[in-house]
Amino acid sequence: MVPTGTEVEGMNILGLVVFAIVFGIALRKLGAEGENLIKFFNSFNEATMILVSWIMWYAPLGIMFLVAGKIVEMEDVVLLFTSLGKYICCCLVGHAIHGLLVLPGIYFVFTRRNPYRFLWGIFTPLATAFGTSSSSATLPLMMKCVEEKNGVSKHISRFILPIGATVNMDGAALFQCVAAVFIAQLNNISLNFIQVITILITATASSVGAAGIPAGGVLTLAIILEAISLPTNDISLILAVDWLVDRTCTVLNVEGDAFGAGLLQVYAEKTMGETENGDLVEVKTEPVEAIKAVGIAEGSPLITRDGPARLESNSSCEKESVM
Repeated sequence: MVPTGTEVEGMNILGLVVFAIVFGIALRKLGAEGENLIKFFNSFNEATMILVSWIMWYAPLGIMFLVAGKIVEMEDVVLLFTSLGKYICCCLVGHAIHGLLVLPGIYFVFTRRNPYRFLWGIFTPLATAFGTSSSSATLPLMMKCVEEKNGVSKHISRFILPIGATVNMDGAALFQCVAAVFIAQLNNISLNFIQVITILITATASSVGAAGIPAGGVLTLAIILEAISLPTNDISLILAVDWLVDRTCTVLNVEGDAFGAGLLQVYAEKTMGETENGDLVEVKTEPVEAIKAVGIAEGSPLITRDGPARLESNSSCEKESVM
């Protein structure tokens, strides 16, 4: 069998993502000349987020009609709700495994410290993240708890956590992969290996640009569905149960940010410790050498290398006084 390539109708979303990444790198390379265009895109992004916030106020009414229309189209309603239940359980179990085993395991391997004690120190921000479904809203409380209860320095927490609240979206990436497979199975579409790899790459790239607001991951789910030619009208089913799944996504995102700050704190402590030990060795050896040069068995640690000259000057002064 000779494989032949065919064109698929729809937007080349994966190509657009790659072009956007390369175009952003090119703008950075321009330096000051590219700042105006970067500011334009930042303002465009902020205006889009405001529009999204307005749309979210009317989302419950729209979702109700979308789900009602989907239920009317389905021949077996029981099968639909059973599939949604399995989808919710899959997301929750996946988030639990990643948040309670994978992330603590990574923290333990690199630090050799108890990760669950670290988790207990950020229990309040995790509960806030579950209640608000927003990593950006949890950021101030996370900074406070990480600094006061887990001993992370301010210059590390205030550098890592804001970046993580924007970039680190591992919970959203996991949810988007599961949602794409769920929609494919709901429409009886089998995914090949290339489509699975496309889902992984697109979910990782799109989750980085997802906003830290409620239902922010659902907005980028359409990019993944377009990339593998899946129907986007089934997103209404995801929106119907996203109020629960998105909470665990946010908890996972916030937990990953905190563990990242903890790892950097441990690395900084080890680096500072090695530097201080090296400085102490140098400080201790210099007085000893000075003492040996003078020929005194025991002396003050304040003696420096110019000790012999001072001793000779003192002895000469004493001789003159005797004379």
